[in-house]
Amino acid sequence: MQIYFHGHSCFEIVGKAGRLIIDPFLTGNPSAIAKPEDFTQLDAILVTHGHSDHLGDAIQLSKQTGAPIVAVFELAAYCESQGAKTHAMHIGGKYQFPFGTVKLTQALHGSGVEKPEGGPLIYVGPPCGFLIKFEEKWLYHAGDTGLFGDMELLGRRHPLTVAMLPIGDNYVMGVEEAVQAAQLLRPKLVIPMHYNTFPLIVQDVGEFGRLMQRRAPESRVDALQPGEMFELL
Repeated sequence: MQIYFHGHSCFEIVGKAGRLIIDPFLTGNPSAIAKPEDFTQLDAILVTHGHSDHLGDAIQLSKQTGAPIVAVFELAAYCESQGAKTHAMHIGGKYQFPFGTVKLTQALHGSGVEKPEGGPLIYVGPPCGFLIKFEEKWLYHAGDTGLFGDMELLGRRHPLTVAMLPIGDNYVMGVEEAVQAAQLLRPKLVIPMHYNTFPLIVQDVGEFGRLMQRRAPESRVDALQPGEMFELL
């Protein structure tokens, strides 16, 4: 299994079981190397919430590949109204797809889609995170979230191989909180995300790694650069 990082919170998971993309913010992402046109085959498009830096190119990717957008019911309904194929879920629910299991977790954030003409956002349900069982390994994409105590329960019930955690602060967890999240989740590997894309979320990822080594040494940190890949054997 390969995990590709495409900048911000966008990851691509590739293996014998299939090919997934999470939060496909590619167009307009200053750190992304990949483009929507690069993706001709996908099995699912997972979207944590409706903000433009996460919904991103999901609707276009669904139309060009036929892959369903997996999201909370309200966001899925919006995407379907725009011509996308969808699979609606909600917090706490799980579904067995051909490629593996997807379970939705809570995330402490907001969710809304911008109208082309401006004005108030269209509310598209609560934000979420994703627990994904792919090729017998549990992966956790936290989405945009603050720290919450039930992360310990998530880690206890699902032995995590990888946790993708935001560290950018301001809108999401900062470095200190992300380290605490890793202590609760206890994954084998942490990949930081949602940082350095814009000036407001610039963080010292090296400091995150140093704090992790001191406070959560059982979890390895791999700070991937956009376009880089980590292979799980």
